[in-house]
Amino acid sequence: MTEPLTPSSHSVEVELAIDQVTIVNPAEATATVRCMLGPVRCGARFDRIRDSAEAIDLELTQILAYHRPVEELDPVHTALVTLRGAGVQLLTSATPSSRWQAIRGTNPRP
Repeated sequence: MTEPLTPSSHSVEVELAIDQVTIVNPAEATATVRCMLGPVRCGARFDRIRDSAEAIDLELTQILAYHRPVEELDPVHTALVTLRGAGVQLLTSATPSSRWQAIRGTNPRP
């Protein structure tokens, strides 16, 4: 038996692990990230922090790989990204005593 198709079943799950984050303002952050599940495309929406109950609503608005804008980031690659929306203040940089924080969400529809 198969599950009925719902709008969310067409969405591709994506995940970014945050190494370093800079809070630009209450609604924007830039972060050095590694793609853990993807590829992640510009316009992706992130709604949760893995292992946290805190709600976020962030949109990936820019990906810079080797100082050049790109439209998507493939798994295990790193880039500098811009995230905008609610919850940027909850993002944290990795430290020697903490693992990388991971944010999860979905890519935009094609």
